[in-house]
Amino acid sequence: MSTHAIDSPRSVTLGILAGGRASRLDGRDKAWLQRDGQPLVLALSAPLAAAFDAVLVSANRNQERYLAHGLRVVHDREADVGPMAGLDALADACRTPWLLTLPVDMLRVPELLLEQLSAVSGGAWLHDDDGAQPLVALWPVAALRNAAGAAIAGRNRAVHALQARMGMQAVTIPGIGVGNLNTPADLAAAGIAWP
Repeated sequence: MSTHAIDSPRSVTLGILAGGRASRLDGRDKAWLQRDGQPLVLALSAPLAAAFDAVLVSANRNQERYLAHGLRVVHDREADVGPMAGLDALADACRTPWLLTLPVDMLRVPELLLEQLSAVSGGAWLHDDDGAQPLVALWPVAALRNAAGAAIAGRNRAVHALQARMGMQAVTIPGIGVGNLNTPADLAAAGIAWP
């Protein structure tokens, strides 16, 4: 692990992006879809929480469900700007120098993800066997706060463009596909009942 990037996992907050509208899934809240008997947000957060200083969830509905499980929710400060709004809200709430973001609908987390992303100074995002995964990323929080706000103000909503402006780099992990749940077919393939 690079000493100029992250000195300790305790200098990192885990930020789960769960604020999407899931328009291709009839608006269902992906965070609470069940896989192997467990809501996706809990399956992602529970095994990882102890390794981080804090866990934040970017979500815009069902706050009481998150609170019932001890999860801290942050809401978008800007409406209808997609994942950029979630990044902005997470950065604003984050109290550590680094933020690892994961989308709530990813199916698997690479075992050494944080270590591999932190080997690059200045922030990095994952490139897996399926291609770019810009929301699976390690962000320098101070820079993200400024850059996300500027991107929203300038109507530049593309996450990969934000990462390019911030000088972040891709980290390729071969033999890994983190998976995404975007369509009913994706849910069926992952063993999640639909509808």
